[in-house]
Amino acid sequence: MKTPVTVLGLGAMGTALAHAFLAAGHPTTVWNRTPGRSPELDTLGTVRATSPAEAVAASPLVVVCLLVDATVRSTLDGLDLSGKAIVNLTNGTPTQARDTAAGVAAAGAEYLDGGIMAVPAMIGGPGAFVFYSGSPVAFERHTADLAVLGRPEYVGSDAGLAALHDIALLSAMYGMFGGAQHALALVGSEKIPYTRFTEDFLVPWMTAMLGSLPRIAKELDEGPEPGAAGSNLAMQAAAYDNLTDASVAQGIDPGLLAPMGELLRRAVATGHGDEDLAALVPLLRRSA
Repeated sequence: MKTPVTVLGLGAMGTALAHAFLAAGHPTTVWNRTPGRSPELDTLGTVRATSPAEAVAASPLVVVCLLVDATVRSTLDGLDLSGKAIVNLTNGTPTQARDTAAGVAAAGAEYLDGGIMAVPAMIGGPGAFVFYSGSPVAFERHTADLAVLGRPEYVGSDAGLAALHDIALLSAMYGMFGGAQHALALVGSEKIPYTRFTEDFLVPWMTAMLGSLPRIAKELDEGPEPGAAGSNLAMQAAAYDNLTDASVAQGIDPGLLAPMGELLRRAVATGHGDEDLAALVPLLRRSA
């Protein structure tokens, strides 16, 4: 018999998690603050709990997917968690994860924090993966159970590390899409077809540029190779004004571009003009 699982929260993601557990043969109990959410689960053999306490009592593995950290705390507060494995897949910060881990541990349970790198439709498919951090005991015991959601990636016993990995990747995603949206706004100002520009130029260009990331990471880990800067920051900073000036001239808000220009100028002003993009990363630390 597969491990019984409880899912707390039936938003779009929580519902997808419940579907994945059911499809893999796990007896699944669900609870949602608003009763009756996702009624299709009832035809699949789901047990609906009437309270968080009833839901938690039903299973050794409790997966939490609620809207925000405060809701997680208020839902779990005061419940008997002893002997349970609590897996919190609610989006949050490293600090929130560590605080929740401390509270769950004090209640006698093992805690894993998770960062889901997928949209609901991807859950249970080959493209989904989930970061986990926290209790190594819980992860080892439930790796196979959690694998039905997506590839499990354990990143350490510090409960905050899954959230850190999650937020780092989301930061990269939003930065990438922000730049792409600015590019689309620019070409749209001249009625250039978005589809052709995206398929023929934008995606190939961004794909090619992403190939430089391993080199940047290696430089951060091992230090720069002498004379290896392909496009030094002084040159990039001098040319960057063209991006913002052209945007303004085309009637496009340059707000998405401005922070990178400021960072490039700061790098040059602090003596990094002969270096490459890797030199910008240390400047983002507040102590820099």
